[in-house]
Amino acid sequence: MKIGVPGEIKRHEYRVGVTPHCAKSYVSHGHSVLIERAAGDGSGYTDAEYEAAGATILSSAEAVYEQADMIVKVKEPLPPEYELMRSGQIMYTYLHLAANRELVDVLMSRKVQSVAYETIQLPDGSLPCLTPMSEIAGRLSVQEGAKYLEKAFGGRGILLGGVPGVPRGNVAILGGGVVGTNACKIAVGIGANVTILDVNARRLAYLDDIFGSAITTLYATEANIEFVLRESDIVIGAVLLPGESTPKLVRREHLSIMKPGAVLVDVAIDQGGFAETSRATTHDDPIFIIDDVVHYCVANMPGAVARSSTIALTSVTLKYGLAIADHGLQKACEADRALALGVNVHDGTCVQPGVARSCGIDLSPFGPLDETGQKSGR
Repeated sequence: MKIGVPGEIKRHEYRVGVTPHCAKSYVSHGHSVLIERAAGDGSGYTDAEYEAAGATILSSAEAVYEQADMIVKVKEPLPPEYELMRSGQIMYTYLHLAANRELVDVLMSRKVQSVAYETIQLPDGSLPCLTPMSEIAGRLSVQEGAKYLEKAFGGRGILLGGVPGVPRGNVAILGGGVVGTNACKIAVGIGANVTILDVNARRLAYLDDIFGSAITTLYATEANIEFVLRESDIVIGAVLLPGESTPKLVRREHLSIMKPGAVLVDVAIDQGGFAETSRATTHDDPIFIIDDVVHYCVANMPGAVARSSTIALTSVTLKYGLAIADHGLQKACEADRALALGVNVHDGTCVQPGVARSCGIDLSPFGPLDETGQKSGR
């Protein structure tokens, strides 16, 4: 199979879908790897390193898309790339389609076989290709929130860890999964007062066990959410429903009860965001202010630490990419249920129930769903 790796064109996205180490693995399995010139520069990988690994350097993204059987990326295709995709081509990347009906329609109309990192799911419910970026985004969320809490950026002017004789800052984390747990580690490490909310009592018990008296755990009721919004200096949205749009836990009217200069960090923005007032921002223009509340909603947070993120991401995506390349998408999915759950669009049809629900797509004409929510027999 010919594996194509175009450079990322999302604003300030420096990651790359395949490292030289990964390229060497594909080549050792008998595949060809086609890399757009300078695609790895943002992550510190040179064209010479890719060539040493056996890859071929091509002059443009157009050339990569034209020749490749499978495109391996980091972020979802953007409008300039839509016309480059062709029927039957495999797109293997983060897609986050629940908040992007336009891209769903493009992938369906062009019959691109679309595999989303974020919905590959193991039997225990974990998301192996999303986890490393969630870990990084969770840790970054506190780092970025602390920065924009500074007065110069419109924040309250609070030092999260305080100093002797000065109160510590308050951090609330909505969601106790991978993002929330990693945000909690950094917030506790800084010395902030940390409250974490979740709807899963067992998860709250786990977090209470590992963090002990360093945090407060609360069940994510409407009343508790309003309580932490009133009291917090930073509120981190760490909610995830795999494949689906994020529920709006923070409504516009909630901003009026928050402290002036408080910061919302919306890690869930790729899936639509946890606040009604959220909209995607970029690293060069990361914040906006509504009703005196600072919103940080960068849609590719891990791109800021591109080298670390690329290594973490490709370490887990390579396994599934090799399976697709070695056996073809159909057989690879038949052999691995986790990978099958990653297929979002197949032969012109949206087959991921969460995406379909979020985008208002009716799956019923295409057969009943099995107990996992997937089409029977897929």
